[in-house]
Amino acid sequence: MNSENEIIDESTNESVNENVNANANASEDTSASVSENVEITGKKVFFLYPTASIKNQVITELAQHEIEVYIAKDHVRLARVLKKYPSSIIYVNIDEPIKEMEWEKWVAGVLTTVPTAKIGIFSSSDNEELKNKYVNKLKVSCGFITLKLDMSKAINKILDVLGVMNAKGRRKYLRASIERESNAVINMPFNGDFINGTVKDVSVVGISCSFEHDPGLKKGVLQRDIQIRLQSMLLKVEAVVFGSRENCGEQIYVFLFTQRIDPEVRVKIRKYIQHNLQTKMDSEIN
Repeated sequence: MNSENEIIDESTNESVNENVNANANASEDTSASVSENVEITGKKVFFLYPTASIKNQVITELAQHEIEVYIAKDHVRLARVLKKYPSSIIYVNIDEPIKEMEWEKWVAGVLTTVPTAKIGIFSSSDNEELKNKYVNKLKVSCGFITLKLDMSKAINKILDVLGVMNAKGRRKYLRASIERESNAVINMPFNGDFINGTVKDVSVVGISCSFEHDPGLKKGVLQRDIQIRLQSMLLKVEAVVFGSRENCGEQIYVFLFTQRIDPEVRVKIRKYIQHNLQTKMDSEIN
Protein backbone atom coordinates (compact mmCIF):
# COMPACT_ATOMS: atom_id res chain seq x y z
CA MET A 1 0.00 0.00 0.00
CA ASN A 2 1.39 3.41 -0.91
CA SER A 3 1.98 6.20 1.60
CA GLU A 4 -1.30 7.85 0.68
CA ASN A 5 -3.08 4.81 2.04
CA GLU A 6 -1.02 4.58 5.21
CA ILE A 7 -3.44 6.89 6.98
CA ILE A 8 -5.25 3.76 8.22
CA ASP A 9 -4.39 3.29 11.88
CA GLU A 10 -4.28 -0.02 13.71
CA SER A 11 -7.39 0.57 15.84
CA THR A 12 -9.54 1.39 12.82
CA ASN A 13 -8.11 -1.61 11.00
CA GLU A 14 -9.20 -3.87 13.86
CA SER A 15 -12.70 -2.38 13.78
CA VAL A 16 -13.11 -3.08 10.09
CA ASN A 17 -11.96 -6.65 10.64
CA GLU A 18 -14.64 -6.81 13.32
CA ASN A 19 -17.28 -5.64 10.84
CA VAL A 20 -16.05 -7.81 7.97
CA ASN A 21 -16.13 -10.96 10.08
CA ALA A 22 -19.37 -10.20 11.94
CA ASN A 23 -21.66 -12.34 9.80
CA ALA A 24 -19.23 -15.24 9.69
CA ASN A 25 -18.67 -15.17 13.43
CA ALA A 26 -22.39 -15.10 14.09
CA SER A 27 -22.94 -18.38 12.24
CA GLU A 28 -19.85 -20.25 13.41
CA ASP A 29 -21.10 -21.06 16.91
CA THR A 30 -24.85 -21.20 17.23
CA SER A 31 -24.48 -22.77 20.66
CA ALA A 32 -22.81 -19.67 22.15
CA SER A 33 -24.71 -18.32 25.13
CA VAL A 34 -26.54 -14.99 25.08
CA SER A 35 -24.16 -13.59 27.68
CA GLU A 36 -21.14 -14.47 25.53
CA ASN A 37 -22.71 -12.80 22.49
CA VAL A 38 -23.58 -9.69 24.49
CA GLU A 39 -20.00 -9.45 25.72
CA ILE A 40 -18.93 -9.19 22.09
CA THR A 41 -21.78 -7.31 20.41
CA GLY A 42 -23.02 -5.16 23.27
CA LYS A 43 -26.45 -4.67 24.82
CA LYS A 44 -29.63 -3.20 23.46
CA VAL A 45 -30.81 0.00 25.16
CA PHE A 46 -34.54 0.72 25.08
CA PHE A 47 -36.25 4.00 25.96
CA LEU A 48 -39.86 3.24 26.81
CA TYR A 49 -42.28 6.09 26.05
CA PRO A 50 -39.53 8.72 25.69
CA THR A 51 -40.47 12.39 25.75
CA ALA A 52 -39.67 14.64 22.79
CA SER A 53 -36.55 15.95 24.54
CA ILE A 54 -35.35 12.41 25.23
CA LYS A 55 -35.91 11.46 21.58
CA ASN A 56 -34.36 14.54 20.05
CA GLN A 57 -31.45 15.01 22.42
CA VAL A 58 -30.62 11.94 24.47
CA ILE A 59 -31.30 9.16 21.94
CA THR A 60 -29.73 11.15 19.12
CA GLU A 61 -26.58 11.68 21.18
CA LEU A 62 -26.36 8.06 22.31
CA ALA A 63 -26.51 6.95 18.67
CA GLN A 64 -23.52 9.19 17.97
CA HIS A 65 -21.67 7.31 20.73
CA GLU A 66 -22.32 4.02 18.89
CA ILE A 67 -24.89 2.84 21.44
CA GLU A 68 -27.51 0.43 20.07
CA VAL A 69 -30.53 2.41 21.16
CA TYR A 70 -34.24 1.95 20.44
CA ILE A 71 -37.53 3.75 21.05
CA ALA A 72 -40.28 1.53 22.49
CA LYS A 73 -43.94 2.57 22.59
CA ASP A 74 -45.63 -0.51 23.99
CA HIS A 75 -44.73 -1.71 27.49
CA VAL A 76 -46.63 -4.98 27.10
CA ARG A 77 -44.81 -6.03 23.94
CA LEU A 78 -41.48 -4.82 25.26
CA ALA A 79 -41.83 -6.98 28.38
CA ARG A 80 -42.25 -10.03 26.14
CA VAL A 81 -39.37 -9.09 23.85
CA LEU A 82 -36.99 -8.69 26.78
CA LYS A 83 -37.07 -12.46 27.20
CA LYS A 84 -35.40 -12.62 23.78
CA TYR A 85 -32.88 -9.92 24.71
CA PRO A 86 -32.41 -10.61 28.44
CA SER A 87 -29.31 -8.45 28.90
CA SER A 88 -31.04 -5.29 27.70
CA ILE A 89 -31.02 -1.93 29.46
CA ILE A 90 -34.37 -0.16 29.68
CA TYR A 91 -35.07 3.46 30.60
CA VAL A 92 -38.74 3.86 31.50
CA ASN A 93 -40.79 7.05 31.44
CA ILE A 94 -43.13 6.49 34.40
CA ASP A 95 -45.11 9.67 33.66
CA GLU A 96 -47.19 7.89 30.99
CA PRO A 97 -49.31 6.18 29.72
CA ILE A 98 -50.29 4.09 32.76
CA LYS A 99 -50.59 5.00 36.44
CA GLU A 100 -47.47 5.04 38.57
CA MET A 101 -48.67 2.07 40.65
CA GLU A 102 -48.93 0.04 37.45
CA TRP A 103 -45.38 1.03 36.57
CA GLU A 104 -44.21 -0.27 39.92
CA LYS A 105 -45.77 -3.64 39.08
CA TRP A 106 -44.32 -3.57 35.55
CA VAL A 107 -40.79 -2.86 36.73
CA ALA A 108 -41.00 -5.53 39.46
CA GLY A 109 -42.40 -8.01 36.94
CA VAL A 110 -39.61 -7.43 34.43
CA LEU A 111 -36.90 -7.73 37.06
CA THR A 112 -38.46 -11.00 38.25
CA THR A 113 -38.97 -12.64 34.85
CA VAL A 114 -35.81 -11.21 33.25
CA PRO A 115 -33.37 -10.81 36.16
CA THR A 116 -30.44 -9.97 33.88
CA ALA A 117 -32.22 -6.90 32.49
CA LYS A 118 -31.21 -3.50 33.88
CA ILE A 119 -33.72 -0.69 34.37
CA GLY A 120 -33.46 3.05 34.80
CA ILE A 121 -36.30 5.51 35.43
CA PHE A 122 -36.96 8.97 34.08
CA SER A 123 -39.75 11.26 35.23
CA SER A 124 -40.71 14.92 35.47
CA SER A 125 -41.15 14.39 39.21
CA ASP A 126 -38.36 15.20 41.65
CA ASN A 127 -40.22 13.58 44.55
CA GLU A 128 -37.63 11.94 46.79
CA GLU A 129 -40.07 9.33 48.08
CA LEU A 130 -40.82 8.24 44.53
CA LYS A 131 -37.14 8.11 43.71
CA ASN A 132 -36.32 6.08 46.80
CA LYS A 133 -39.05 3.58 45.97
CA TYR A 134 -37.51 2.72 42.62
CA VAL A 135 -33.87 2.97 43.63
CA ASN A 136 -34.00 1.39 47.09
CA LYS A 137 -37.13 -0.78 47.10
CA LEU A 138 -37.28 -2.01 43.51
CA LYS A 139 -33.51 -1.85 43.12
CA VAL A 140 -33.38 -0.35 39.62
CA SER A 141 -29.70 -0.30 38.76
CA CYS A 142 -29.55 2.47 36.15
CA GLY A 143 -30.73 5.35 38.31
CA PHE A 144 -33.63 7.78 38.48
CA ILE A 145 -33.33 10.73 36.10
CA THR A 146 -35.42 13.84 36.64
CA LEU A 147 -36.50 15.40 33.36
CA LYS A 148 -36.10 18.84 34.90
CA LEU A 149 -32.37 18.15 34.80
CA ASP A 150 -30.39 19.84 32.04
CA MET A 151 -30.37 17.41 29.11
CA SER A 152 -26.60 17.58 28.67
CA LYS A 153 -26.22 16.48 32.30
CA ALA A 154 -28.77 13.72 31.76
CA ILE A 155 -26.86 12.50 28.72
CA ASN A 156 -23.60 12.40 30.67
CA LYS A 157 -25.25 10.49 33.53
CA ILE A 158 -26.71 7.94 31.13
CA LEU A 159 -23.41 7.54 29.28
CA ASP A 160 -21.65 6.95 32.59
CA VAL A 161 -24.17 4.25 33.51
CA LEU A 162 -23.92 2.60 30.08
CA GLY A 163 -20.17 2.58 30.42
CA VAL A 164 -20.36 0.82 33.78
CA MET A 165 -22.87 -1.64 32.30
CA ASN A 166 -20.50 -2.32 29.37
CA ALA A 167 -23.35 -1.55 26.97
CA LYS A 168 -21.09 -1.58 23.90
CA GLY A 169 -19.40 -4.87 24.73
CA ARG A 170 -16.15 -5.38 22.82
CA ARG A 171 -17.39 -3.88 19.58
CA LYS A 172 -16.34 -0.36 18.65
CA TYR A 173 -18.84 0.47 15.93
CA LEU A 174 -22.43 -0.35 15.09
CA ARG A 175 -23.04 -2.00 11.74
CA ALA A 176 -26.28 -2.19 9.75
CA SER A 177 -26.86 -5.05 7.34
CA ILE A 178 -28.74 -3.57 4.39
CA GLU A 179 -28.19 -5.98 1.50
CA ARG A 180 -31.93 -6.50 1.04
CA GLU A 181 -32.64 -2.81 0.64
CA SER A 182 -32.99 -1.56 -2.93
CA ASN A 183 -32.12 2.03 -2.01
CA ALA A 184 -28.60 1.36 -0.71
CA VAL A 185 -26.25 1.73 -3.67
CA ILE A 186 -22.69 2.73 -4.52
CA ASN A 187 -21.31 4.49 -7.59
CA MET A 188 -17.67 5.27 -8.33
CA PRO A 189 -15.29 6.01 -11.19
CA PHE A 190 -13.22 3.10 -12.51
CA ASN A 191 -11.01 2.88 -15.61
CA GLY A 192 -12.55 5.97 -17.18
CA ASP A 193 -16.11 4.88 -16.57
CA PHE A 194 -18.51 4.58 -13.62
CA ILE A 195 -19.44 1.33 -11.94
CA ASN A 196 -22.58 0.72 -9.88
CA GLY A 197 -23.13 -1.65 -7.00
CA THR A 198 -25.20 -2.59 -3.99
CA VAL A 199 -24.19 -1.84 -0.40
CA LYS A 200 -24.35 -4.93 1.82
CA ASP A 201 -23.58 -3.36 5.18
CA VAL A 202 -22.33 -0.07 6.54
CA SER A 203 -20.62 1.39 9.60
CA VAL A 204 -18.78 4.67 10.18
CA VAL A 205 -15.49 2.98 9.26
CA GLY A 206 -16.48 1.33 6.01
CA ILE A 207 -18.86 -0.67 3.86
CA SER A 208 -19.09 -3.97 2.08
CA CYS A 209 -20.65 -4.08 -1.37
CA SER A 210 -20.90 -5.94 -4.65
CA PHE A 211 -20.96 -4.61 -8.21
CA GLU A 212 -23.13 -5.35 -11.20
CA HIS A 213 -20.00 -6.54 -12.99
CA ASP A 214 -16.96 -7.57 -10.96
CA PRO A 215 -14.28 -4.89 -11.56
CA GLY A 216 -11.50 -7.03 -10.09
CA LEU A 217 -10.42 -4.41 -7.55
CA LYS A 218 -7.05 -4.94 -5.90
CA LYS A 219 -6.49 -4.81 -2.17
CA GLY A 220 -4.94 -1.56 -0.92
CA VAL A 221 -6.07 0.60 -3.86
CA LEU A 222 -7.38 4.05 -2.95
CA GLN A 223 -10.72 4.91 -4.57
CA ARG A 224 -11.73 8.56 -4.71
CA ASP A 225 -15.05 10.22 -5.53
CA ILE A 226 -17.19 7.37 -4.24
CA GLN A 227 -20.89 8.16 -3.95
CA ILE A 228 -23.02 6.12 -1.56
CA ARG A 229 -26.78 6.52 -1.46
CA LEU A 230 -28.58 5.32 1.66
CA GLN A 231 -32.29 5.92 1.09
CA SER A 232 -32.47 9.67 0.34
CA MET A 233 -29.05 10.36 1.85
CA LEU A 234 -26.13 10.90 -0.54
CA LEU A 235 -22.62 10.53 0.88
CA LYS A 236 -19.36 11.35 -0.87
CA VAL A 237 -16.28 9.56 0.44
CA GLU A 238 -12.92 8.13 -0.46
CA ALA A 239 -11.93 4.66 0.66
CA VAL A 240 -9.30 1.96 0.40
CA VAL A 241 -10.10 -1.55 -0.81
CA PHE A 242 -9.58 -3.53 2.36
CA GLY A 243 -10.22 -6.96 0.85
CA SER A 244 -12.77 -9.16 -0.87
CA ARG A 245 -14.46 -12.51 -0.52
CA GLU A 246 -16.73 -14.68 -2.62
CA ASN A 247 -20.25 -15.44 -1.44
CA CYS A 248 -22.54 -17.67 -3.50
CA GLY A 249 -20.68 -16.77 -6.68
CA GLU A 250 -20.79 -13.04 -5.91
CA GLN A 251 -17.63 -11.05 -5.19
CA ILE A 252 -18.04 -8.94 -2.06
CA TYR A 253 -15.65 -6.01 -1.58
CA VAL A 254 -14.86 -4.32 1.70
CA PHE A 255 -13.95 -0.63 1.66
CA LEU A 256 -12.34 1.23 4.54
CA PHE A 257 -13.02 4.96 4.66
CA THR A 258 -9.93 7.12 4.93
CA GLN A 259 -9.49 9.43 7.89
CA ARG A 260 -10.14 12.37 5.59
CA ILE A 261 -13.84 11.55 5.70
CA ASP A 262 -16.00 14.56 6.52
CA PRO A 263 -17.10 14.32 10.19
CA GLU A 264 -20.62 15.23 9.08
CA VAL A 265 -20.66 12.07 6.95
CA ARG A 266 -20.00 10.02 10.08
CA VAL A 267 -22.88 11.80 11.83
CA LYS A 268 -25.20 10.96 8.92
CA ILE A 269 -24.11 7.32 8.82
CA ARG A 270 -24.78 6.91 12.55
CA LYS A 271 -28.24 8.47 12.12
CA TYR A 272 -28.94 6.11 9.25
CA ILE A 273 -27.81 3.05 11.21
CA GLN A 274 -29.96 4.00 14.20
CA HIS A 275 -32.98 4.49 11.94
CA ASN A 276 -32.28 1.22 10.12
CA LEU A 277 -31.99 -0.80 13.33
CA GLN A 278 -35.09 0.89 14.79
CA THR A 279 -37.14 0.03 11.70
CA LYS A 280 -36.18 -3.63 12.00
CA MET A 281 -36.92 -3.71 15.73
CA ASP A 282 -40.31 -1.96 15.36
CA SER A 283 -41.98 -5.17 14.20
CA GLU A 284 -41.09 -6.75 17.54
CA ILE A 285 -41.72 -3.95 20.03
CA ASN A 286 -44.11 -1.36 18.53
